[in-house]
Amino acid sequence: MVFLLNNIQSLSQKGDFKIKHKIITRLFTFFFFISCFVLSQEKHYYQTDFSKETFNTRRAKVFKEIGNKAIALVQGASGVDGFDVFRQSNSFYYLCGLETPHAYLLLDGRNKKTTLYLPHRDAGRERGEGKILSAEDADLIIKLTGVDQVRGVESLSVNLVGGLIRPPAPILYTPFSPAETGADSRDELLRGQARVSGDPWDGAPSREARFMKLIKDRMPQFAMRDLSPILDEMRMVKDPKEIDLIHKATQIAGLAIMEAMRSTKPGVYEYQLDAAAKYIFHLNGAQGEGYSSIIGGGTNAWMGHYFRKTDKLVSGDLVLMDYAPDYHYYTSDVTRIWPVNGKFSDAQQKLCNYIIAYRDALFRYIRPGITSNEVLDLAAKDMEKYLVDKTFANPAHLKAVKAGIKFRGHFQHPVGMAVHDVGRARGVILKPGMIFTIDPMIWIPEEKLYYRIEDMALVTKNGVENMSAFVPTQLKDIERAMKKKGLIQFRPAKSLPLNK
Repeated sequence: MVFLLNNIQSLSQKGDFKIKHKIITRLFTFFFFISCFVLSQEKHYYQTDFSKETFNTRRAKVFKEIGNKAIALVQGASGVDGFDVFRQSNSFYYLCGLETPHAYLLLDGRNKKTTLYLPHRDAGRERGEGKILSAEDADLIIKLTGVDQVRGVESLSVNLVGGLIRPPAPILYTPFSPAETGADSRDELLRGQARVSGDPWDGAPSREARFMKLIKDRMPQFAMRDLSPILDEMRMVKDPKEIDLIHKATQIAGLAIMEAMRSTKPGVYEYQLDAAAKYIFHLNGAQGEGYSSIIGGGTNAWMGHYFRKTDKLVSGDLVLMDYAPDYHYYTSDVTRIWPVNGKFSDAQQKLCNYIIAYRDALFRYIRPGITSNEVLDLAAKDMEKYLVDKTFANPAHLKAVKAGIKFRGHFQHPVGMAVHDVGRARGVILKPGMIFTIDPMIWIPEEKLYYRIEDMALVTKNGVENMSAFVPTQLKDIERAMKKKGLIQFRPAKSLPLNK
């Protein structure tokens, strides 16, 4: 390097500009590859999907909502030593992208300044896990996240007590709702916490409740407000980069389901389809599952959240698969059903075609400005017309499809950083950038059967995009896909040593 620099200086004096240009080009190339190498080494300990400008824009929206007489304090996820890979809580990641355990983000509405409070470097942990951004990396963190300052986590109490609680103390916003940290969703976390609270031998409060209690006990001057509704509203509308990540998560989910289709035949176990799909996940860069996969053959699909995956698939049954990855903190939600033996029966055809027609009717009316309830109403009218000339040999099947028309859950839930993402689907006015699942379904209690498909609906400027349209839905396309060889058909269940 020194040699090159000396030669450039010498050549500049001699005026040999052709050779000088050649050397400069090589020097630039050298530095380019060195910088690429350095960045490639750093990517594993900080995210590269979102820019600091994106985080600044998101935090500016928080400042606007809380006003100039309030602060917002967001607690990051906890991390314990062990063999679990740390994953940051979604809202904390959404506001700064930092993947450091036990971090805190303070947004001061009075001066519009943002501070990250982080633990100090743990050299022992880094030897075992690799680089973890800490308070000692302040300059790099400011560059990556756009925050105004970085301090040690021990400074948080000092700053709150010393600078903020003097009269008049500002209002303090913090999330009251439980934080999602991977394969979980707000609604599931709330139900889980309710079960814990109802257990007379447990009754442990949530992490958020403990955090709020500590604030009230130590700093009673603060009037506390819930930040969750503000963050939830922000996360409802996805920006272009978020949409791109959800697109990729949906592509991976679809590829996994298609691999499971190809690997299905009588005698294969549900868990083997799970394994084939997970192979596709990890092959394409997913961190794991966006939620616990649902793979149910026959009457197992009747259970809406059947997670056991222990049974052998039987010829004549359908198998339902509901699957999506955790990809760069974003997920999707795709469901398909197909015949174990590769051929739909007449009765299965009629019921599946009804589900497909209902899906198409719902997509027909999704556009900006309409409400989800209006979409459901219009689609239901179309399905009433659809049934006029349709016949079902089994009265239970006719009863099921008629009940399905009245059901209001076919326009289901938002999808984003969580599979049941924050925000609501019922009655909401649709805006470009919103993403929901469309999953028409029917129940046949007389036979303990459940039929459902599920697709990802992105509201666009002019209408809607079915993000999972590439995954086979039409019956002939599914049957054609199942004729191809899948991963596990080379070693079917009966040939495994455990099953001898």
